[in-house]
Amino acid sequence: MRQIQHLYIIEARLRQQQASPKARQIVRAQASQPIVERIHRALVRLKLARRHLPQSLMGRAIDYTLGLWPTLQEYLLDGRLEIDNNLVENAIRPTALGKKNWLFIGEAEAGDRGAILYTLIECCRRRGIDPYSYLRDVLSRLPDMTNWQIPEVTPAAGQRPNPNSFL
Repeated sequence: MRQIQHLYIIEARLRQQQASPKARQIVRAQASQPIVERIHRALVRLKLARRHLPQSLMGRAIDYTLGLWPTLQEYLLDGRLEIDNNLVENAIRPTALGKKNWLFIGEAEAGDRGAILYTLIECCRRRGIDPYSYLRDVLSRLPDMTNWQIPEVTPAAGQRPNPNSFL
């Protein structure tokens, strides 16, 4: 747990310094990578020592973690990624709290469409784009667009709503 705490201290420092993705990648390679490797070695040793039965909670946790190890290391390679998904969880909390209210509204595919809309709205918010203006603009232009043009109007593409839409 102490090793994981060190990783979060490094991440907090990077966030406080508003480090660029490239700077985060460099710091992680120098400071976080050795810690992650120590954690991996400790997990492998625990598994090989066979002190925990494979079906025990600890045995399953070790197997689960080692099975996902390549994925868990992705944040070390890409400075744009966070160490965890806490930001996403906090962003969707209002939706999660209201989902029981919406459980039986619409048809089976409504959940998929809702997830897409919530993703677009949160992407807009994270980029400082007004979600209502963005959706109004994009949905008005969408019927005249081809599939190839859609990536040009995603929030990630930096698309700002057209101020003249619906005027």
